[in-house]
Amino acid sequence: MASFDPNAAAPADSGVFGLPFTPEEAKVVLVPVPFEATTSYGGGTADGPEAIFEASKQVDLFDLDTGRPYEPGISMLPMPGDVRAWNDEAKRLAAPIVESGGLEVDPVALGKVNALSEQMNDWVYQTTKHWLEAGKIVGVVGGDHSTPFGCIKAYAEKYPNLGVLHLDAHADLRDAYEGFTWSHASIMFNVMKHVPGVKKLVQVGIRDFGEAEYSMIRESDGRIHTFFDARLSRARLDGMPWREQVDSIVGELPQHVYLSWDIDGLEPTLCPNTGTPVPGGLTFAQAVALLEGLVRAGKKIVGFDLNEVSPGASGGDWDGNVGARLLYKMIGWTLMSQGLSKR
Repeated sequence: MASFDPNAAAPADSGVFGLPFTPEEAKVVLVPVPFEATTSYGGGTADGPEAIFEASKQVDLFDLDTGRPYEPGISMLPMPGDVRAWNDEAKRLAAPIVESGGLEVDPVALGKVNALSEQMNDWVYQTTKHWLEAGKIVGVVGGDHSTPFGCIKAYAEKYPNLGVLHLDAHADLRDAYEGFTWSHASIMFNVMKHVPGVKKLVQVGIRDFGEAEYSMIRESDGRIHTFFDARLSRARLDGMPWREQVDSIVGELPQHVYLSWDIDGLEPTLCPNTGTPVPGGLTFAQAVALLEGLVRAGKKIVGFDLNEVSPGASGGDWDGNVGARLLYKMIGWTLMSQGLSKR
C-alpha cells in the first residue's frame, strides 16, 4: 500500500473514502450492485453505488464514535459492467409490467426479468462467498433492496442462526410483488422462505405495509419481530427514551447480526430522492445510536448492506452524501463489534 495521510484531501483516483487499499489488502470489501430492475415507483438506485463512492471521498476519516475505522482497510470492488447490463435489460422488460401495476403481464418478459434477477442473486452470492472465504467483512452497496439476497444467503451459511436487523420504511414481505419473484418489495419474504439459516428477522422503522405482510409477521411464531415506526414514535412521545427502545430492539437479536438497511428507513429529508419515501422514520442520530446499542449489548455485527440511495434525476449529491456517511458508521460499528476498531 502506498503512503497514506488520513488528513489530506482524497486524490481524484483514490478508492472509496479516499483510501488506497486494494480488496486484497482491506479488511472490509464493499460489493457495488447497480441493479434496480423491479423498482415500482421512483428510480435511480442503480446509480446509488457510484453516488456513494464519489461522496465518500468527502467523509472525514476520524470518527468520534468508532475512532479510525479506515485503519483495517476499506475497499470497493469495481463497478460490475455485467450487472449493470443485466439491470438495463431487465428494466426495459419490466417497464410495461410496472406501469400497469402488475395487471398486464407478458409471461415471456416476466420470466426473463426473474431469470436476470436470479443471475444477479447468484453473482452477489458467489462474490460474497469468495471474499468471506478470504477472511473479509463483506458489505453490499445497492441498488434496490432486492440486491443483497445473495449476500444474506452467504452470511447465513457462514453464521447459522443469524439475526437480520432490517431498517426500512417498508416490511418487504410481499410475495412476488407485481409478479416479480425477486422484487425489491419481496426481499425479506424471500429471505424468510429461502434462507433457513436466518434465525430471526428484526425490523425497525416499518411504516408502509400490506395486510398480508402484517399477517405474515403475526403468524411467524416470533421469527419476525417488527418494531413499527408508529408505535416507536408514540412511545417516545409518551416519554420513553430512544436508548430504552434500542435495548428492546437489540434484545430480540441473536449473537451474530447482519444489517440490511434501506436508506428510506430514515426520515425522507435525509433521502429525498429515494424511490419510495414515506413520512416518519429515524433520524441519523437515532440510526447511529441503534448501531451503538448492538455493540453495547455485545452483539457481533458480521456483515451489512445499504440500499436504495438515489442521486435523483438532477444528479444532486445530498443522498449520496448521507448514504456515504451512514455507510461509514455501519462499517465503523461493525469493526468495533469485532474488536477491530477502538475509540
